[in-house]
Amino acid sequence: MLTITEELYEQIVAHARKDHPDEACGVVAGPAPAPADGRPQRFIPMLNAARSPTFYEFDSQDLLRLYREMDDRDEEPVVIYHSHTATEAYPSRTDVSYANEPGAHYVLVSTAESGNAEGPVSFRSFRIVDGVITEEDVTVVPSYDGAPAR
Repeated sequence: MLTITEELYEQIVAHARKDHPDEACGVVAGPAPAPADGRPQRFIPMLNAARSPTFYEFDSQDLLRLYREMDDRDEEPVVIYHSHTATEAYPSRTDVSYANEPGAHYVLVSTAESGNAEGPVSFRSFRIVDGVITEEDVTVVPSYDGAPAR
């Protein structure tokens, strides 16, 4: 299960809307080694180097800098997210082939219904290990201090 704060949820959705019609992508880092509940904490929007409505790609230099920075801060990628602009929030074959962090939550946001305007989005999380996709529940909380979830 992915537990994420309202603030992080809203930041991911806002990034997906802002970059629409291109796919948005980014990472939410957390302390390393992550505890069993792996709490995402630091929102890191990335540039989709492909600048495509059907495909995302992290810029290799940006990704290298990000991993060095996370290493320096004793962090790891807890959430790796991207958006789908015209299809459902479910990993494509390409998404699965890029999933190389077995401990990460892979979040997909579909902006197919609302585009970059206010309106409904689909926000789903998956574990992808050895090519196997497993959807998981998402709980959005005001904060990680024990406040009730929505």
